[in-house]
Amino acid sequence: MPKTNFKPGNMLYPVPAVLVSCGDINGFSNIITIAWTGTICTNPPMLYISVRPERFSYDIIKKSGEFIINLTTEKLAYATDFCGVRSGRDTDKWKSCHLTKETADTVQCPMIKEAPVNIECHVTEIKELGSHHMFIADVTAVHAGTEYIDKNNKFHLDWPGLISYSHGSYYALGKQAGTFGFSVKKDTKTEHRKK
Repeated sequence: MPKTNFKPGNMLYPVPAVLVSCGDINGFSNIITIAWTGTICTNPPMLYISVRPERFSYDIIKKSGEFIINLTTEKLAYATDFCGVRSGRDTDKWKSCHLTKETADTVQCPMIKEAPVNIECHVTEIKELGSHHMFIADVTAVHAGTEYIDKNNKFHLDWPGLISYSHGSYYALGKQAGTFGFSVKKDTKTEHRKK
């Protein structure tokens, strides 16, 4: 297919659209929408978020050294967008979006009750990279909604209706296109027919 040459930029889409909560559950707390986030390491579990220094939540996270990544769903799409375009300097995002604070286990900031998964994080390093600074963090606790766990104790992230962000739009995750390792898994019916 024909292609055109774009200027260098961030075209790695889709990406997660997450709500990051920060601050103190017993004092002031805020929520910021982050799309520049991802896994760094499995063992120890580590991830990152990249935040512009001028964002209101930047100083909160830098001073406290902690935050929570809350996964988002179709039901949380409005809140996800709102928390990305409104500033906590003049808006109580918890109240405006009708979100509920829950106490975390290892950090002072609140979890978002309505999120299917909450990932507690302690910042280990801040990399000042340019327009965004990267907060590298250890994962210290993960909370998952029990309604997404089946009778065999398998967690189904496809059940809550997770959303992603792609080039200015939010999208619900679609149908499954495969599972890990399916490309090399032996088709027992086909193998049996070959014999």
